[in-house]
Amino acid sequence: MEAARPSVGNGISGRWKTAWASKNSVKTFTIAALFAVPFSLFLLSGRRRDLGQSDSCYFPAVFNFGDSNSDTGGKSAAFHRIPLPNGNAFFRKPSGRYCNGKLIIDLIAENLGLPYLSAYLDSIGTNFRHGANFATGGSTIQPLDARMFKIGYSPISLDIQLEQFEQFKERVNELYKEGVDSNIKSKLPRPEDFSQALYTFDIGQNDLNCAFKSMTEKQVMESIPGIINQFAQAVKRLHLHGARIFWIHNTGPIGCLPFHVLDYTPTENVDRNGCVKSHNEIAQEFNRQLKEIVIQLRMQFRDAALTYVDIYSAKSSLISDGKHHGFANPLGYCCGHYRDNLCWRKKTENGTEILSTSCSNPSAYISWDGIHHSHAANLWVANKVVDGWLSDPPTPITKACHMPLHSEHQ
Repeated sequence: MEAARPSVGNGISGRWKTAWASKNSVKTFTIAALFAVPFSLFLLSGRRRDLGQSDSCYFPAVFNFGDSNSDTGGKSAAFHRIPLPNGNAFFRKPSGRYCNGKLIIDLIAENLGLPYLSAYLDSIGTNFRHGANFATGGSTIQPLDARMFKIGYSPISLDIQLEQFEQFKERVNELYKEGVDSNIKSKLPRPEDFSQALYTFDIGQNDLNCAFKSMTEKQVMESIPGIINQFAQAVKRLHLHGARIFWIHNTGPIGCLPFHVLDYTPTENVDRNGCVKSHNEIAQEFNRQLKEIVIQLRMQFRDAALTYVDIYSAKSSLISDGKHHGFANPLGYCCGHYRDNLCWRKKTENGTEILSTSCSNPSAYISWDGIHHSHAANLWVANKVVDGWLSDPPTPITKACHMPLHSEHQ
């Protein structure tokens, strides 16, 4: 049963201990004192904890950018509601998520002791006090062009999400200056929260998926540097607006998505797990270049902490050892019909209308609907990444605000 699976919070304490020390107290430390403390860390945004206190970070807010892997209601608000059985495993109602329960971004929020993020585009019942989610299903790093539009990807690409964030931040600052009442303020982040917040990314899968539908594999490989450059520009743009703490997921093994396996697998292009080998190799090259640009940005922005998170390895490990972890069919999926009939949609076959419904045991599947992970799989992956073992630098998310004095990459 899904309820028996461990929560992310059980693996690592997500509680923060204290607020940051004041900026003035930082200035009293001498350089000699800093170097006298073994394994000491610089705290970004001009603040540092007292030496005797916990080094867990205080994140007043999280701002997330991405696609359907971290969309908590953006596409549902903008285009159409995502109905049951999506959301049924935890929320017991439609939750705007392409999943039967929680996403990794939900589990990150839990780990940090924060509420689940409201989608920026959702106008009903939202609360942005502890951040906002700009991710939208079908989004890409690249701006939408005619080719991508024809295939069906979202117009709310990463550059549009950044514009939404900038407008959101500007409006929050205006409202505080205007002296709005406390009821409105209680649903908004404070202006100073933007520089102390955690900025998370989970995007890039759709750029590759779209490319596979319209390009040769050689062309897909050649397109990667341009995509990575656009991602780097997004990070620089956020840094210009005061963002200092970044948590960046790479892309998963796209060749292991059940719909990919069904669509693309010739017998000579299968790895030992039954995945599309060449597509995973391209995803790995995407990740290699993404990691390299994160290292370059880390060197450029000495006042920022950028953590690269190897989601690929976590998901690949789950697929390789899925049966050992209780997942009956690592390349199967629980809800929906092949191709154009995702979970909840209806289709007609031989004059009979068929509704896509959930299987009886969704916790036994890694994939929920052939594209997105199930609640149970997201729990497993989140447990693997929040502790920092798959990150560069190897930093738990609860300490992602820190930058080591000495980095092997700098």
